[in-house]
Amino acid sequence: MSSRKLKKLPEVGDEVEYAPGRMAIVTDIREGIPYLRKPGIREWRVQDPTSLTVMRTRAERIAASDFS
Repeated sequence: MSSRKLKKLPEVGDEVEYAPGRMAIVTDIREGIPYLRKPGIREWRVQDPTSLTVMRTRAERIAASDFS
């Protein structure tokens, strides 16, 4: 067995890092493909969902009262 931790796939409402230092929110998942949005930028489709890193889950954002 491998000791590597499995990477968590993002869910709607999660804050993710899609590039080094760049964050966005998962707004939808269609046919297994996440769609991201940032303030002032239209929603876009992620080509490789495994490239995303979940920084904070939706529940963590709610607990922190962060809905930006």
